[in-house]
Amino acid sequence: MDKYEIMFIVKSNMEEAEINKTAEAMKKVLTDKKAKIIEEKAMGQKELAYEIEKMNTGYYFLFVVEANGDTVKEFDRVSGINENILRHLIVKVED
Repeated sequence: MDKYEIMFIVKSNMEEAEINKTAEAMKKVLTDKKAKIIEEKAMGQKELAYEIEKMNTGYYFLFVVEANGDTVKEFDRVSGINENILRHLIVKVED
């Protein structure tokens, strides 16, 4: 299994409970596929570098995980479909 850093931005126009529910749903995508979550950070609301879908801010989340390629592909697919996620980034960490 390889190590990955996954960051995603959740829309800021929702209730805090809905934002946390979205983050938990994305975490569940990883854990259901047997990924090991090493670190999990809710980085809070931050201003975006540029406007995305008429929004200037978003809630940032960071997961550091050990996973296989299929798990990462599934996360990428689901985060692309999820309407509450503005952007996501997956980076493979080299040792």
